Amino acid sequence: MKPTTLHSRITNLSRELALFITASFAVGMAASLVDSTLNNFLNDTFSLNGFQRSFLEFPREFPGVIVLFVSAALWFLGSRRLGAFAMLLAALGIFLIGFSSSSYGLMVVFLFIYSNGNHLFMPVATTIGMELAADGRTGRRLGQLNAIRNLATIAGSFLVFIGFKFLGFTYQHSFTIAAMVFTAAAVLMFLMKPEKSAPPKTFLKLRKEYTLFYALAVLAGSRKQIFITFAPWVIVTIFNKPTQTIATLVTIGGVIGILFQPFLGKAIDRYGERLILSAEALVLIFVCLGYGFSRSVFAENVAFLIVCVCYLLDQMLFSVSMARSTYIKKIALDPSDIQPALSASISIDHVFSISVALLGGVIWNNFGFQYVFLLGMLIAMVNFMVARRIVIPKPSITEKPIPQPIERD
Repeated sequence: MKPTTLHSRITNLSRELALFITASFAVGMAASLVDSTLNNFLNDTFSLNGFQRSFLEFPREFPGVIVLFVSAALWFLGSRRLGAFAMLLAALGIFLIGFSSSSYGLMVVFLFIYSNGNHLFMPVATTIGMELAADGRTGRRLGQLNAIRNLATIAGSFLVFIGFKFLGFTYQHSFTIAAMVFTAAAVLMFLMKPEKSAPPKTFLKLRKEYTLFYALAVLAGSRKQIFITFAPWVIVTIFNKPTQTIATLVTIGGVIGILFQPFLGKAIDRYGERLILSAEALVLIFVCLGYGFSRSVFAENVAFLIVCVCYLLDQMLFSVSMARSTYIKKIALDPSDIQPALSASISIDHVFSISVALLGGVIWNNFGFQYVFLLGMLIAMVNFMVARRIVIPKPSITEKPIPQPIERD
């Protein structure tokens, strides 16, 4: 049998998959352009105090809480048109942040618009990615798409580095390019064939059949802040490292992710969600131990290296969210339940993410940073016990399979 070359695999891509891959790269690159510059823009433009900066997490994260309801209101667009609309929102929001933020209040409004676009796209991207997967290779497809976004993230951050160091970029340049790339992603999504859409019956209803999936979303949101908020705090405030340290770790993690995420996707398909999610929880227990207690056991330089390894492992563990997505696809009673369930999980995730961020801050200030990671260990232990309860039902002989595109993988 003649081996499949990279060129033949690319030329045999279906039109829909080629459009979506290109759109995914554009989204990843545009988001990277924003993420690499937004915090510096906020500091340089508004000289934010601590309260103002912390308050920004509310308009930035609240769209994740309401994404279930916004998606329900826009059901008539279908997932692909909704993806295009989401990218237009993101483009509009970041452009207005760059050119019309004459006051802190206006900037908050524009940040809310931008974040709405990003959060609307999250469940849509996962839904479409699974639709475009060959039967039995859903995890592999999601891993490939995540690797493409990782590559795009590196490209975006590299463009920021070159632009600001050698080409005289301003924040407006960066945000304009990001808006243009988001718009290009919207056009690519719009060019995809729209699927037939019908009013979903379960967008605003949590189904008891998916209780375990919702529980996994609770735990995912709770553990998320360990990586997003508290791990960087340890590196910057406990080890007194400059911001370049985090940037370097993010870049290294992005490079590792290009190789790791397709491998993880294949592992999900081969070994199943139960094993992968259980393994994630076990690794996270040791990651939290490293964050919280390496400095108490080892010399400063050794402890810092351990924390860096923990940070990279933590960054890789975020990709395991693919397993939760493939799990809901396998247990869905109807294919039309998948996107509503994914949207619900993002809303649940963000409610608990915001709550744990506040609780963790109180614990850090009153008891010490080690106790935040003891909380993380507890979450990981509960996650392990919940993951062990996963059972994938065998499809009924009379059950109609979800239609899959015919394409070479």
